[in-house]
Amino acid sequence: MTNNKTYTPKPSDVTASWWVVDASDLPLGRLASEIAQIIRGKHKPTFAPHTNGGDFVIVVNADKVAVSSGKSAEKIYYRHSGFPGGIKEESFEDLIKRRPEAIIERAVKGMLPKNRLGRAMGKKLKVYAGPDHPHAAQQPKPLEFNIRKVDA
Repeated sequence: MTNNKTYTPKPSDVTASWWVVDASDLPLGRLASEIAQIIRGKHKPTFAPHTNGGDFVIVVNADKVAVSSGKSAEKIYYRHSGFPGGIKEESFEDLIKRRPEAIIERAVKGMLPKNRLGRAMGKKLKVYAGPDHPHAAQQPKPLEFNIRKVDA
């Protein structure tokens, strides 16, 4: 009888690449789901749900991300301070003016596991409002998704 064992990657076996994504005119949800798969490592043949085997993703031009139809006026983001009556709400338009990185961060982290592994994966996402980023030393490769851009 042969000894066929399932391959399970160890943390020492994992090598992470760096990718850079331009978010200009890409739909928020479709962009976030593609980024979440890269961060999670589902694109690799060595994927295991219990390991942090994904790659780092740098998102530039987060302030130019698009949403379809009238969502820019209707989409509301909520947060709560933990105190009674401490709920705050902010529209998509206001949040993209104040902190455009938060929109992509929230969308991607909502698609990651809700445990300590998911929080560790969330640290592999680097989002910047403009076209510049400080990660040139990691030599990130450009990443293109097959997503149709939203007409402006």
